[in-house]
Amino acid sequence: MNITITGTGYVGLVTGACLSEIGHHINCYDIDKEKISMLNQGISPIYEPGLDELIQRNIDKGLLTFSSDPEDAYRNADCIFIAVGTPANEDGSANLTFLEKAAIQIAEYITKDIIVVTKSTVPVGTNEHIGRLIQERVSASIKVEVVSNPEFLREGTAIHDTFHGDRIVIGSNNEETGKRIEEIYAPFQLPIVHTDIRSAEMIKYASNSFLALKISFINEIANLCEKAGANIDHVSTGVGLDRRIGRQFLQAGIGFGGSCFPKDINALNHIAKEFDYDFKILKSLIDVNHIQKERLFFKAKEHFGSLTDKRTTLLGLTFKPNTDDIREAASLQLIQDLLIDGAKITVYDPIAMPKVEKLFGDKISYATSAEQALEGSEAAFILTEWDEIKNLKLADIKVKMSDPIVFDGRNCFNLDEANKNGIQYFSIGRPAVKS
Repeated sequence: MNITITGTGYVGLVTGACLSEIGHHINCYDIDKEKISMLNQGISPIYEPGLDELIQRNIDKGLLTFSSDPEDAYRNADCIFIAVGTPANEDGSANLTFLEKAAIQIAEYITKDIIVVTKSTVPVGTNEHIGRLIQERVSASIKVEVVSNPEFLREGTAIHDTFHGDRIVIGSNNEETGKRIEEIYAPFQLPIVHTDIRSAEMIKYASNSFLALKISFINEIANLCEKAGANIDHVSTGVGLDRRIGRQFLQAGIGFGGSCFPKDINALNHIAKEFDYDFKILKSLIDVNHIQKERLFFKAKEHFGSLTDKRTTLLGLTFKPNTDDIREAASLQLIQDLLIDGAKITVYDPIAMPKVEKLFGDKISYATSAEQALEGSEAAFILTEWDEIKNLKLADIKVKMSDPIVFDGRNCFNLDEANKNGIQYFSIGRPAVKS
């Protein structure tokens, strides 16, 4: 099938590359000509393990092309996937500007019946709105069907998630249209959930909010463990073995970030307000996560009293490993807190250093390795569980630091090892090691 993907951001690019891999002819369209030029050379503008190779392989096969010409993108399309951003407005609602512009442009160039599939995360009722925007601008002889098809990709494992996902959700108010989209995905051999359009839109928000809720709940339990003398590692293991609950998303830490969870929770809360529903749990979830991001700073302040002129190291800057995404990352909040307190800051991340440098410039220092970042440090903060960071030896950390005090926001190291190596070690939900 000839499919056009509108938008070559994270979702659009991964979706297009993976659909080409299963034999569809994919034309990825974007108004950013520089990005399209990079992609035509097989260079991905985003970091995602395995994506560069997937793109180049399907370019070579002739199954994947990239264009900044809307006429070229839409004239031969049998189906159009919209995967543009829906960033948050100041009030937390989803900004639909890019989506509406894409819909209006589609209407300008299509010449035959079309199915428009929305991959973007959108509020309930948006797909119906998009359908009207397109239908009222085309000839009465052209039939436009709209489908909600939310994505469930995790940054760092997006290609694996596409081929080995838990389900594919297809929201359509027309049974035949829903089946045609199912045929597109058939080679993946994944479970298909058919719903009406509004239910599909809600599934995306409900899924992300529930996962964020699990993270925040275990973080609250971890904070209580610290006060009660329990160990969150033992607690989360015991809880996670209950099949009704499961082990995933029960790792205590310094909260969640990224482009999805914070945005989607705020958007769902705004949707609730529009329908005059007081979603109390969501409001608490937002507050809990905000406070959790500053847990390490509070621990350091309690330990040192003042961080003025302290030589501090931050290891890991992204909101999770295997991505270059620093949106809503705990590192950004910690850097701001440390700067206000007068600390001297050196940071290291395997991928995200250029993005952080654009935000903070020469206010902080940038190391070329974790070892270099630790040299002479009086306090080290671990914020992202990159393998490179988890594989550091505590004995080496002790040698590098002038005063081996570690604040671990991802519980990367063993408490007994920290004690054995004479390191003062403060983690999340576990007893402090004060050698």
